[in-house]
Amino acid sequence: MLQNSNVFSSYSVNDIPKATSFYQDILGLDVTEDEMGFLSLHFSGGGNVIIYPKANHTSATFTVLNFSVDDIDQTVDELIAKGVKFEQYSDPIQTDDKGICREGGGPFIAWFKDPAGNILSVLQEEV
Repeated sequence: MLQNSNVFSSYSVNDIPKATSFYQDILGLDVTEDEMGFLSLHFSGGGNVIIYPKANHTSATFTVLNFSVDDIDQTVDELIAKGVKFEQYSDPIQTDDKGICREGGGPFIAWFKDPAGNILSVLQEEV
């Protein structure tokens, strides 16, 4: 029934100008804003994510957006240089000093937050 639908994801933030700056200037994404103040993140691989303003925004407690990268160490280093702080976890998963989880036989993954506290990640699928 829905297999041919145009699919997109969305989540809220509490400050659209801060979100625009973060997603565009720090992460380097193609960002547009519509007349209602909604942001659209446009990805070269296709698809969009909608970010909408919400005065009583509550940060997501789960990962809302994952970026697959070829070299997680290089990507994390570049984001750290731009001021991004990576999350540190010790239980039930363990991250290293950079914030990268390299255990469990899965992809290497590192989590960080946008200015509204939503959790994002970069991950290297082939290790």
